[in-house]
Amino acid sequence: MKKNFKIIISLCIFALCSLPAFSQQITKFGVVDTAKVYQAYFTSSAPIRSYEKKKAEFQEEINNQVEQIKKLQQKKVELTNSGNEAQALKIEAEITKKTDYLTEYTNAKNFELESMQKTLQNSDEFYKKLYNTLAKIAESGSYSMILSLQESNAILWYSSSVDITNQVIQELGY
Repeated sequence: MKKNFKIIISLCIFALCSLPAFSQQITKFGVVDTAKVYQAYFTSSAPIRSYEKKKAEFQEEINNQVEQIKKLQQKKVELTNSGNEAQALKIEAEITKKTDYLTEYTNAKNFELESMQKTLQNSDEFYKKLYNTLAKIAESGSYSMILSLQESNAILWYSSSVDITNQVIQELGY
């Protein structure tokens, strides 16, 4: 009986001593919504404000051109209704010219805006700050791994308790 008791006590002591070893094997994951971080970072940056300003200027010019074309179309209808076909044809030629210009302008400005946007999204400065911030949060929060929600084909489910997106945004200062 004493032998069994000693074995049971030994097993209990072994189990209690091995608990810390088992608890160290638990992996702690974090997830970050990098799109949300990008948005927070870029909306507060000067290059994004410049991008948004250019975008608004381009849209204003497009709106002005569209308005001019509408006025010319109204004028053409009035000339046609009054029987002045020669003037209506001149206006039609002007409408075509302005429409072609508007199409070229829109394509060129959209290309320019897309190029600016790609440059902003590929900013090395941002990625360095993001990586350093993620490393700091991971180390201080004892995370073994931080995953991006944008690579969601690998993440089937996650608890909001592991979402560190807002903490990343705060650490970045945005």
